[in-house]
Amino acid sequence: MRYETPGGFDTLPSVVVLGGGHGLSANLTALRRVTDRLTAVVTVADDGGSSGRLRDELACLPPGDLRMALAALCGDHPEGRRWAEVLQYRFDSGGELSGHPIGNLMMAGIWQQVGDPVAGLDLLGDLIGARGRVLPMASSPLEIEADIVGHDPARPEENVPVRGQVAVASTSGWIQSIRLLPSRPIACPEAILAVRDADWVILGPGSWFTSVLPHLMVPELAEALVETRAKRVLTLNITPGVDETTDFTAARHIELVAEHEPRMRFDVVLADEAFAEGDKALGSYAASLGATLWTQDLIMRDGTARHHPLRLASAYSEIMTGEVSGRMSPWR
Repeated sequence: MRYETPGGFDTLPSVVVLGGGHGLSANLTALRRVTDRLTAVVTVADDGGSSGRLRDELACLPPGDLRMALAALCGDHPEGRRWAEVLQYRFDSGGELSGHPIGNLMMAGIWQQVGDPVAGLDLLGDLIGARGRVLPMASSPLEIEADIVGHDPARPEENVPVRGQVAVASTSGWIQSIRLLPSRPIACPEAILAVRDADWVILGPGSWFTSVLPHLMVPELAEALVETRAKRVLTLNITPGVDETTDFTAARHIELVAEHEPRMRFDVVLADEAFAEGDKALGSYAASLGATLWTQDLIMRDGTARHHPLRLASAYSEIMTGEVSGRMSPWR
């Protein structure tokens, strides 16, 4: 498979994408048009909905974000689209199965059968013909804990610790920082190897505190991200966000990365033109991470704050083929 662009690729790049939820799904949907040497590294701290129920009952990794990543890697042909629909379909009944996506139950069942989350994901990926590999960020389920100002109405100016992905993501307060429990989780060995061997590593977009920053909280994974010889891209969201980062500027998103992992450097910060517009600090913040700022029209045309997959694919292709170097400087 080749993605035809001016300049093109001599060989298809090996790309590792880190994130979770809809942001990761959008990235994978775009990137499968650029390369088939693709690995998704997925957060494993979800504790809500079907994922939370299965996690509690079976003591397994929360399957929801992993399922969404696999669905995004299904091909654009009829069989691929059918598998994506099957994985995402939720039971609708008055019983205990209601709300469970088929893909979550398939994944949990395969894990019980093979006894290894990575082997189970590889097996399911082969079954559905996924165009890439999906790996968990860590080898066991994690919890997110955040310091939040304004979460407790009785103490509106105090920093209050809040535990749990759903609680953090839905807070009405202002998140200051996050940490993982346990504090030094064991990274998935295959994820570390993928990051170290990649040509490109992409962090974001997604829910900044619960899907993006957690990857920097796993010590061995953070070490691999800092030390990898791959080029690194930080992809910002289309808008500040509805919950976790309401009213945050684009520059503040970059600042949060530096606060949670000061050693982290990037080659490119990719932002939607509209989100970047008017944020005079964005270029200097990108430069503080060693990065070139690359802005492009990336938003969907249906009024929703989502990345357009073809526009995002085009941006990644231009970045990876070096076209950015001819239009912005310095290229690192």
